[in-house]
Amino acid sequence: MNVLIQASQLILSLSLLIILHEAGHFIPARLFKIRVEKFYLFFDPWFSLFKFKRGETEYGIGWLPLGGYVKIAGMVDESMDKEQMKEPAKDWEFRSKPAWQRLIVMLGGVTVNIILGFLIYMMIAFVWGVTTLPMESAKYGAVFDPVALHLGFKNGDKILTVDGKKVESFDEIGSKIGLDQAKNVLVERNGTQVTIVIPDTFIQKSVLKKKEVRKGFITPAFPFVVDNFAPVSPAKTAGILKGDQIIAVNGDSMRFYDEFSPMVKPMAGKSIKLGVLRNGQKSTIDVTVTAEGFIGVAPVTPDKFLTFKTKHFSFLESIPEGFELGSDKLSSYVKQFKFVFTQEGVKQIGGFGTFGSLFPPVWDWASFWNLTAFISIILAFMNILPIPALDGGHVMFLLYEMITRRKPNQKVMEYAQLAGMVLLLALFVYANGNDIFRHFRN
Repeated sequence: MNVLIQASQLILSLSLLIILHEAGHFIPARLFKIRVEKFYLFFDPWFSLFKFKRGETEYGIGWLPLGGYVKIAGMVDESMDKEQMKEPAKDWEFRSKPAWQRLIVMLGGVTVNIILGFLIYMMIAFVWGVTTLPMESAKYGAVFDPVALHLGFKNGDKILTVDGKKVESFDEIGSKIGLDQAKNVLVERNGTQVTIVIPDTFIQKSVLKKKEVRKGFITPAFPFVVDNFAPVSPAKTAGILKGDQIIAVNGDSMRFYDEFSPMVKPMAGKSIKLGVLRNGQKSTIDVTVTAEGFIGVAPVTPDKFLTFKTKHFSFLESIPEGFELGSDKLSSYVKQFKFVFTQEGVKQIGGFGTFGSLFPPVWDWASFWNLTAFISIILAFMNILPIPALDGGHVMFLLYEMITRRKPNQKVMEYAQLAGMVLLLALFVYANGNDIFRHFRN
């Protein structure tokens, strides 16, 4: 059921973004009196799931969920309609229009995606506000991944400064250390200040943890207090009660929730001794770990221990706030993009499974719109890359034409379009293959 909810959110989000992206091409094309022969959500090789015709345009839904398209008359696109291009140019065709009009048509989709992303962030700020964790509220400090621990961080460290500058919000630490490639971090540890030196290779190494996908090398720390139980719970059967705090595994002490899983997963299918704190009294309880590495409990959520701050905005205040949120997301994604070309980054490329896993397993509109805004900005950035078959590839050829005042050779454009489509298809297969491989490996 959880997977179905996540998949439904992904399909709805992508469908909305694709339709609006293609409308960004469709509307200026019609304004410039260019004929649009097809407007499709998803691709329709051989057949479509649904279609109807209104005026000169066929509207429909394809069966291949690789995106969507508008077939604009008189241009080299994914339809590869070479026969049409052999005929003399008509007044209502794309190729007969001035270069500046064609440029506006090709930039329409990206423009819609970037504006949409900013608008959604504005509405999020207006409706739900912006929630952050002030540094002073992270009273238990932080929990780190193995790579960060190897550098000298210790669970429970409280971040004081990054490169000599105070960090206001816990949410900023990851980007300041990783994306901004900080050189040193000052932490407070047991009342003593300690400086951690960050090597240039830190973020690349921290992408992976024992060949598993990493969700972040630093998270706010909080105690592991039992709040609820799974329908089948070895912990409940063994005598664990709601409100118990787990403080040790097989005699090894643990202070924070995030430390628990790495200690218990290797013990899958075995019996472990849990140190429990109940009403101020310590005890040890034997619990059998499931074959999947769980004990069937849910923790008290972080907001019970940490004071998150939500700032609300009026409608007018939400406009600059949404613009700032969107700009920060775009800037962070652009900074992350360079890691795609590293050995570790290539391994982390994901497809539908990766995007679907970003959505929560329960339907939450705040999370849905937050992720939809982020994906919209990603689509805008990816589509403007100068790769044939993407909008950026068409823009590249149009800029060449505007600068040189010569149209690119028709055959060159056809071969470039074909090469771009093959590249994108290969990337699609690789990304989704990565998802399948990670699923079975984990």
